[in-house]
Amino acid sequence: MTTTIKNRITSIDFLRGTIMIIMALDHVRDYLYSGSFLFDPLDLDKTSGILFFTRWITHFCAPIFMLLAGTSAFLIGQKKSKKDLSVFLVKRGLWLVFLEMVVVNFGWNFNITFPMFLFITIWALGISMIVLAALIHLPKKLILVLCIVVIFGHNLLDNVHVQGNNLAGFGWAFLHDQRPFFWHHEIFLLGYPIIPLVAIMPLGYCLGQLYVTGYAVEKRKKTLLIIGASAIVLFIALRFSNIYGDPVKWSVQKNAFFTFLSFIKVNKYPPSLLYVLMTLGAAFLFLAFTEKVQNAVVKVVSVYGRVPMFYYLIHIYIIHLIALVTSALTPGQNWKIWILDQPIWFTTTLKGYGFSLPVAYLVWALIVIGLYPLCKRYDAYKQTHKEKWWLSYL
Repeated sequence: MTTTIKNRITSIDFLRGTIMIIMALDHVRDYLYSGSFLFDPLDLDKTSGILFFTRWITHFCAPIFMLLAGTSAFLIGQKKSKKDLSVFLVKRGLWLVFLEMVVVNFGWNFNITFPMFLFITIWALGISMIVLAALIHLPKKLILVLCIVVIFGHNLLDNVHVQGNNLAGFGWAFLHDQRPFFWHHEIFLLGYPIIPLVAIMPLGYCLGQLYVTGYAVEKRKKTLLIIGASAIVLFIALRFSNIYGDPVKWSVQKNAFFTFLSFIKVNKYPPSLLYVLMTLGAAFLFLAFTEKVQNAVVKVVSVYGRVPMFYYLIHIYIIHLIALVTSALTPGQNWKIWILDQPIWFTTTLKGYGFSLPVAYLVWALIVIGLYPLCKRYDAYKQTHKEKWWLSYL
């Protein structure tokens, strides 16, 4: 028995909306939680369980967003020729790079002189889209093989480093080695090396075959369950072995709980094989288990998933503005510190500023809830104005 898929696939929108909501938690923690300026929340010698998971849960956002972007590209391609899809992906990829360097960069820093450029999520998304524009002309089986080789093999490069504040070092950081560069008076931070992220979007493109019109729902669900469960089992086996898949080994800690935290603390920059297996494995299981779920929560969360870029851009500015206003109202603080000239985690003048973790959670909830009417209205506008070409870029 086959079931026709609607123009919008609820489980995909629901998953994308879920990660967009979770993503905002990490950004609120960055800018509004007092402990953000004191130590890394994943530092097992200093963190608490709730703080660790506040940071750790957001690890799922970037790779899943990359995966679903590839799936969306495949579905868009059902209505376009390969050539037209390639052109669209290149244009959108370049647009995303521009957004990252200008609009997103200013949102993070509020500094009109642009003393630093952060090559992070949206930049990596744009570069991956441009690469996908070329890959879609290959047979899908070959695309899948290339993705698997890159994702499973890239940790062989973990011990390869190119030293120096030079173009060669920058090029290698672009590919696989997160680090900052200081040229002239500007900071260039390669936050998201493109390997293996550049292979995750094409993997999502291949995933799109499961969502074509007429594909049997039960067959898709079974396939997603098998892939997701296999990825999680492989993650556990490889992580337990401590042989391969992540540059940082897990170790026995002061108690069983913190040993578990060490076990799931995998490398994000660049995403290790184990990081990818953990996050994408969970994504496949989520898609399988929410295949037929239809309720008020799904309906609300899916709104964020249908307008992810709109939500992303606005929430950055709101969070930064709240931080600036809060600092202006806090005795002994100066709002001008939020006109950043270096990455926030390099900043030492922010010690003593910020909210407790429960308050940060409350602010996060209020921001997400407050953005819902805007996202819903914009979503409705997109649905009723499909003829406007520019809507596909925001």
